[in-house]
Amino acid sequence: MSIWWSLHLRREAASVPLARRLLLGTMETAGVDPDISFELSVALSEACANAVEHGGPAAEAGAGAESLPEACAAYRVTAYLDGDCCRIEVTDSGPGFPAATVSGHRPPSAGPSEPSESEHGRGLWLIAELADHVRLRNRPGRGAVVSFDKILKWREGALLKVS
Repeated sequence: MSIWWSLHLRREAASVPLARRLLLGTMETAGVDPDISFELSVALSEACANAVEHGGPAAEAGAGAESLPEACAAYRVTAYLDGDCCRIEVTDSGPGFPAATVSGHRPPSAGPSEPSESEHGRGLWLIAELADHVRLRNRPGRGAVVSFDKILKWREGALLKVS
């Protein structure tokens, strides 16, 4: 059995915990191991926070959200649980990633050492550390996509466990 859902969310801080809670509820209902669910929920929170902060032209243009087209003031989260894998995609309508960031499948800052002590720049590193596979891509003129996968572990008696 498979589960997928997609959310269209406004680029507001309050949307981040909403997406996280929906993912956690889905994972709990399906019977995913709580540690795996927690790791995916942290990675999702980081991806959503990046979309809220960088995912549209509002900050760059200095315009208020009320003057932006609806597509620019929103982002999309899609989660797929299929077999023993979960894939999550967060798509925004911002300027995209710098070319050096999307050249590989793992963010360049995601190496063996931790990121700098600065307040920013930890999100992609955390996603890479918590997921099994990360892909960053640009959609020219339409934003960026952060996609990450994780192999699932199941609780005993899980509803969706693959036999």
